[in-house]
Amino acid sequence: MAFPPEFVEELRNRITLSEVIGRKVALKRKGREYAGLCPFHNEKTPSFWVNDQKAFFHCFGCGAHGDAIGFTMRIEGLTFPDAVEKLAHDIGLAVPVATPQERERAQAAATLHTVASLAARWFETQLRMPGGKAGLDYLHGRGLSDATIERFQLGFAPDNREALQATLKRDNVTEQQLVDCGLVIRPDEGGRAPYDRFRGRVMFPIHDRRGRVIAFGGRVIGPGEPKYLNSPETPLFHKGDNLYCLHLAREAAAKDRPIIVAEGYMDVIALHVAGFDGAVAPLGTALTEGQLALLWRMADEPYLCFDGDNAGRRAAQRAAERALPLLAPGKSLRFVGLPPGEDPDSLIRKGGRAAFDTALKGARPLVDVVWEIETLGQPDDTPERRAAIRAALRQRAATIADPVVRELYRTELDQRFEAAWPRFRSGGRPGSPGASGPRRPRPMDRPFRREPSLEEIAWFHKGAALATASHDLDPGRREGLLLGALLLHPAWLEVLAEDLAALPLTGAERDRLRSALLEAAAEVDHPDREEDVAALEAAAIARHLNTAGLTALAEALRLEAIRGFGPAEPDKVARERWRREAEGHRMAFAEASELKAAEASFASDPSEANWERLQALRHQSIRSARTGSSG
Repeated sequence: MAFPPEFVEELRNRITLSEVIGRKVALKRKGREYAGLCPFHNEKTPSFWVNDQKAFFHCFGCGAHGDAIGFTMRIEGLTFPDAVEKLAHDIGLAVPVATPQERERAQAAATLHTVASLAARWFETQLRMPGGKAGLDYLHGRGLSDATIERFQLGFAPDNREALQATLKRDNVTEQQLVDCGLVIRPDEGGRAPYDRFRGRVMFPIHDRRGRVIAFGGRVIGPGEPKYLNSPETPLFHKGDNLYCLHLAREAAAKDRPIIVAEGYMDVIALHVAGFDGAVAPLGTALTEGQLALLWRMADEPYLCFDGDNAGRRAAQRAAERALPLLAPGKSLRFVGLPPGEDPDSLIRKGGRAAFDTALKGARPLVDVVWEIETLGQPDDTPERRAAIRAALRQRAATIADPVVRELYRTELDQRFEAAWPRFRSGGRPGSPGASGPRRPRPMDRPFRREPSLEEIAWFHKGAALATASHDLDPGRREGLLLGALLLHPAWLEVLAEDLAALPLTGAERDRLRSALLEAAAEVDHPDREEDVAALEAAAIARHLNTAGLTALAEALRLEAIRGFGPAEPDKVARERWRREAEGHRMAFAEASELKAAEASFASDPSEANWERLQALRHQSIRSARTGSSG
C-alpha cells in the first residue's frame, strides 16, 4: 500500500535509529556515533556505523547503507509496507488507511506548502515597501543586519484586512487554501468577508525539518494584542511537534554543534548570528513531549536556556518536570542560567559571543534542577520536614519510566540528602565522634561576626513557617479564581492569552488546565463580534477539557469565580482587574523566590549582611501575606 508522505516522514522523525538496530546488533558508542559488527556480512572487526543525527547506517566493509526502514526490510526480509507497519507498531504510531481521501489530503498538503511559500515571499517583499518601514525599522533597531533579515526570510504584514488574499488569489490560490493554511480567517456568520489573519506585524516564517514554510509567527508593531500571534493548527502545522529553526539546527547537530533551546524568535536569531546555529525555540507553548523527542534526536543533552527572570525559572522547572518521565540512558537536559533580567538576545548584545559561551559552559545537569525544586528554601528544622523533602525527592525519581535511570536518580538524590542531613551512628550528636561522616553545617555553626540571639534563631525557623503558610493559601486561591474567571469569560482569552501563559501555578492539574485553555485559544479563528468569540472559545475549551479529563476541576473553579468575576461590573473593568490580580500573583511568587534565594545565601554564608537581608525579606513576606489575607 502507499502511505502518505507526511506519515512516513513522521515515522522517521519519531524513530531513534540506534534503538531499532540495537535490537539486532550489539552497538558500542563511539563519540556521537555507534559501532558494531555488520549483520549483513561476516567480520571480526566492527565496520558497521550508526548515526542518529543523520538517521542512517553504513558498513565500510560491505557497503550496506540505509535508514531504519531499509534496515528492517533487509534484516527481516520484509517489503517496504510491512517494514513501515512493523516500525509504526513498535512505537505505537497508528498506520493510516490508504483511501482516496487520504491520497487527496496528501496532495492538498503539497499544495498548501506552495501557498505558505508564496505568502512568505510576499511578506518579505512588503518589508521593503514604503508600508513596511515600521517593521524594517524595528528589526534594524533590534540589531539585525539586512543579511540576517534575508537569511531568516523575515517579512512584514501590512495593516490591511485583504492585502495578502487579494495578491495570492491572482496566483490562483483559492480562499479555502488560504483558510486551510491559517493565513485567512473566514467568519462563521454568512455574508461577512474573510480577512487576513496577520496585520501590522513583523513576520517570522516557521519551517519544517526539510526547510519548507509551514506556518508564521507575527510580532505586532506598536500597540496591540497579542504581542506575538502564531498560526493556528493546520494540516501543515502542529505546534507541539515543531520547533522554530529546526531545519537549521539539524544541520548544526550533524556538525556536532550544541543544540540550544531559547524562548523566543529574536533570541534564536541572535544566537545564530553569534555562531550558535543549533538554537531553536518552542512555538508559544511549554516544551512538549514531541519537541523533547525532536531535541533528543539531534543531541543527547540539549541545552535549555530561559530568560533570567521569575518566568524563565518557572519555565525551566516545568521543562524539568516534563522531561523526567521521558529520560533514557544517555538522554537528558542541561540548563543554562542567565543573569537576572537578561535573555540570550540582550546578553549577546552586551557581551558578544563570549558572554553566552561563558553561560553555556556553566550549564547544570537536570539532576541539579530536580534537587533545587524540592530543597531550595524549604524549611528543614524538624524531622518531619526533612522526611517530607526526602519523600518529594523520591517521588520525583519515581516518575522516570526507564528503570535504570530511575534507580540511578534515586541513588543520586538519596546520596545528596544524606550529605545534607546525615544519619548519626550510636546516637552521636552532629559533629561528635559518633556522627556518621560529613554533614551540612547549620548556619549557626559557621563563623558569624556577631552571635544571633535566641529570638533570632527561633525566628529563622518559625518565621519561615508563618510566611510559607500564608503564601500557600493565598496564591492557590487566587490562581484558582484567575483560571475560573477565564472559564467564565472565554472571550477574554483573545487578549489575555500571554498573561495566562506567564501565570505561575502551583499544581500539575492546573498547569494542564492552563495548557487546555491556551490550546483552545490558538484553535479559534476569531470573528469580530465578542459574543461570537465567546461561543467559539467555549466550544473549543469544552473539547480540550473533556479530552484532558479536566471537566470537573474546571467546573469547580468556574463556580468559585462567579463570586469574584461575575456580571456585577462591566466586562472591560473586570478584565483589567484580572490583569491586576495576575500581576499581584506573579509578584507574590517572585517575592517567595527571592526569599528562597536569601535563605540559601544565608545557609552557605551566614554573614551579618545576609542575615539582615533575610530578616527584611521575611518581614516583607509576612506583611504581604497579611495584606493579601485582609484584602
